[in-house]
Amino acid sequence: MAREGALRASGNINELTVRGIILGALITVVFTAANVYLGLKIGLTFATSIPAAVISMAVLKAFRDSTIQENNIVQTIASAAGTLSAIIFVLPGLVMVGWWTGFPYWLSVAVIGIGGILGVMYSVPLRRALVTGTDLPYPEGVAAAEVLKVGAGVGGPEENRRGLVMIIWSAVVAAVFQLLAAMGIVAASAAKSFRTNGATGATQVSASFSLALIGVGHLVGLAVGIAMFVGLLISWAYLVPHYTSLAAAIPVGTSLDDFIGDTFVHKVRFIGAGTIGIAAIWTLLRIIGPIVSGVSGALAANRERKAGRGEALPITERDIPIGIVTAVILISMIPIGLLLYAFASTNPIAATPGTTIVLSIIYILIAGIIIAAVCGYMAGLIGASNSPISGVGILSVLGIALILALLFPHASGDASKSLVAFALFVTAVVFGVATISNNNLQDLKTGELVAATPWRQQVALILGVIFGSLVIPPILDLLNTAFGFQGAPGAKVTSLAAPQAQLISAIAQGVLGGNLDWNLIAIGAGIGVVVVIIDEVLRAMKRGSLPPLAVGMGIYLPMALTILIPIGALLGYLYDKWAARAPVPEFAQRMGVLLATGLIVGESLFGVIFAAIVAATNKDTPLGVVKDFGWATPLGIIVFVIAVLGLYAWTRRQAAEPLTA
Repeated sequence: MAREGALRASGNINELTVRGIILGALITVVFTAANVYLGLKIGLTFATSIPAAVISMAVLKAFRDSTIQENNIVQTIASAAGTLSAIIFVLPGLVMVGWWTGFPYWLSVAVIGIGGILGVMYSVPLRRALVTGTDLPYPEGVAAAEVLKVGAGVGGPEENRRGLVMIIWSAVVAAVFQLLAAMGIVAASAAKSFRTNGATGATQVSASFSLALIGVGHLVGLAVGIAMFVGLLISWAYLVPHYTSLAAAIPVGTSLDDFIGDTFVHKVRFIGAGTIGIAAIWTLLRIIGPIVSGVSGALAANRERKAGRGEALPITERDIPIGIVTAVILISMIPIGLLLYAFASTNPIAATPGTTIVLSIIYILIAGIIIAAVCGYMAGLIGASNSPISGVGILSVLGIALILALLFPHASGDASKSLVAFALFVTAVVFGVATISNNNLQDLKTGELVAATPWRQQVALILGVIFGSLVIPPILDLLNTAFGFQGAPGAKVTSLAAPQAQLISAIAQGVLGGNLDWNLIAIGAGIGVVVVIIDEVLRAMKRGSLPPLAVGMGIYLPMALTILIPIGALLGYLYDKWAARAPVPEFAQRMGVLLATGLIVGESLFGVIFAAIVAATNKDTPLGVVKDFGWATPLGIIVFVIAVLGLYAWTRRQAAEPLTA
């Protein structure tokens, strides 16, 4: 152990290795392809960090000199697969609006890769502000670190043994439940729509039976859980009933469920985006001080490096040098400018391309900084997988579309179509920044907890971006050829929905066509202002907090996704109160974290396996053995509740037993 500590201090321990890079590349390529396919085909994606960590530990265990830091690098590379695949929320829009008929390979690779690399660069100076200098929970980062620690035997033989058992069994329960749901024996979710006020007023109560979301809730804490629940109430107890009641009648041939769903997507989500926008601006203002301090710290570290004292810096303070970061950001603007110039080959932009391209580059520079900070904060708040990235996409496309509308106020017909395509292309670059900065800080939190070297993780994620960007375009092309996208010219009933891409494309068309309902976004902004004031009053009175971004997420995200996070937060709060009175409070609390970690691990691993089966069979429900089972929903509720309460009771028993030598 002493020798390993010395190696760690000198930076010579195995971390960024060739074998780790190769393994990370293989996992990234496979997981990226699976996520793109699954995301567009059935609307689901899976988090890749923890499955990658598990696979890495299994493979690298064959090498005697493998380390926890090397396994961390593998999961860092592969984590790009879980987040970079979110580009499917934007790029298919170019096909939907009829600008592309397919996905030009190198053009697509360039926009995905450059956006992702910018995301890494923008988030480098944020590490000190949002990871080491904050108490944000980073649920997925903590969970990944716990998996790596247990795999490496951290904590002593008995604690490690119990921790491993805890992760394994909670993971098994989560995976088995998902298997039963995939087979049709239990329901994967439940929803009940009902009438409220007026002839058409209606709302819905829904929940997805996801043990992973219970785990996320446990890890994010009660304040975030309450804030999301407040947002959920605003959305489903008032906004949805209000806007459904304004309709003259439910459209003929539309079910009540679809009517409510359409109202949520086309009305309430825009309000949620407005709330997220105000909350994001306020969050940025609040963290501007730590960001400036982080940049100052990066500059100080750079001076130490130049003075030849770089080796004296602690391992955990060694980022990619700020000079390199700045140079990469600025140099990236050259290929971005060339891409935009090639893309702006038609009128009205082609007539005077210089102004449009310069303003677009400035927009990417400024929006990138803001979005990297906001997305990093959201990842710290509720995790990268659950962050409303499509909401950030809405705000991004609004910004560039407004710029284009001001530059070309009278565009119509083909000219308007050209502007919409240009707006989507710029948004794709900014979206790459959003997805990777969202993920990078989560990875850096894991790295902080396992004493990893930040610059090595940052380089690893750049590699993951490159590997992922190479495989995404052909998968998109394959799906476009095989199925097509709804809303695109020649689309069929069987075409892929790609709802986020449809929404972002519709916003660009709405702004540039002059028919976007700005009142919805203004209402959301007003809600955001009120929540910010309440949060500041609570903080001043030392009565807790109401994180505005979490409230915005609660409004924006579907109830099926959000409802279990507050429940998990409440269960985690009650468990931690008990743990504080346990014989060994620290151990008891960690066992709760390991329980939550196992729930995320099990569901994530099942997601990988299920994606492979879907791809191999080309069926949406390849494991379905029971169709229209009448008892699936009540049985699902019963099994889910028993699983959650049973696991917590078992965890308490395990944590209460004294540790033996």
